[in-house]
Amino acid sequence: MSQLKFKLVSSTPPRKYSEAFKRKVVKEYEEGTLTKVQLMRKYQLRGKSSVLAWCRKFGKFDHSSPRNSHQVMKDPKDKLIKELQKKLKYAEEKIIVYDRLMEITNKQLDTDVKKKIEQRLSEVLKQEKK
Repeated sequence: MSQLKFKLVSSTPPRKYSEAFKRKVVKEYEEGTLTKVQLMRKYQLRGKSSVLAWCRKFGKFDHSSPRNSHQVMKDPKDKLIKELQKKLKYAEEKIIVYDRLMEITNKQLDTDVKKKIEQRLSEVLKQEKK
């Protein structure tokens, strides 16, 4: 039988980075001065997901969803603003529907329903005060 020869290739051990260094890299990334790829080249980082993992751990922004590595992370305030704009638009549409419903009801009943409701409420409130 022929003997098989194995050559063991020793890989370099993983580098250990200080927390201060990681925070510095995250800060640069979140400021948008450099992309993930540029940071990897600048600091000679080997792991492709190191910067993202550090951002999740030390970053101020939401890094939970995968994104393009060249894209700058957005401020969570922008996300909140968009969400509030959606809610405002929905509320405005709801008011338009309510107003239209009141118009139709007033025409069908030939009266002002809103005034009648306000009158009854004021009467109830007067009775409660006594």
